[in-house]
Amino acid sequence: MKKKTAAIIVAHPDDETLWAGGTIMSHPAWEFFVVCLCRKSDPDRAPKFFKALQILNANGQMGDLDDSPEQIPLDENVLEETILELLPSVNFDLIITHNPNGEYTRHFRHEETGKAVINLWGESKLHTDELWIFAYEDDNRKYYPKSLKNADIYYPVPGVIWKKKYSIITETYGFDKKSFEAMTTPRSESFWKFNNPSDAIEFFKD
Repeated sequence: MKKKTAAIIVAHPDDETLWAGGTIMSHPAWEFFVVCLCRKSDPDRAPKFFKALQILNANGQMGDLDDSPEQIPLDENVLEETILELLPSVNFDLIITHNPNGEYTRHFRHEETGKAVINLWGESKLHTDELWIFAYEDDNRKYYPKSLKNADIYYPVPGVIWKKKYSIITETYGFDKKSFEAMTTPRSESFWKFNNPSDAIEFFKD
């Protein structure tokens, strides 16, 4: 039987673990490929990304798009071209990516990545049976990002898997236990699910 293929397209090393690590580890029979768009030249984060992928039993590639604190908007064409260059194929059974509205207030790279993936799907440059969009919110920084229970997919991560996910964040990536990343590490994961690009475009329309 052919393995289910899934691409996870994220902005930063650790996004794949924070927002979908439990889902990845809960589907060991799936073939995951993770695209990380930033930090390829980061001597600290880049090696940790590939160590995390080993634990997650996934393959992946990194890009080196600008990730400066100023969050200068990326050129949409460059962003889309980078995604296509880093992927091993344009055909997947499932693609998972950022929310065009972000997972928390506020990181433009997350939002830009989500929009780019939806655009590529809508333009038939990416092909997938399903697109899952991260479904998290922080109510304008009132609390750490949490998964939306009313999303199409709401997955309480089993304790043993969550501990492994938390370990990747704190030990593999090395984030302090009081850091934003460690304090955020969701115990449940949520996604909006789409089977055609027009529905995704309409759902996230400004």
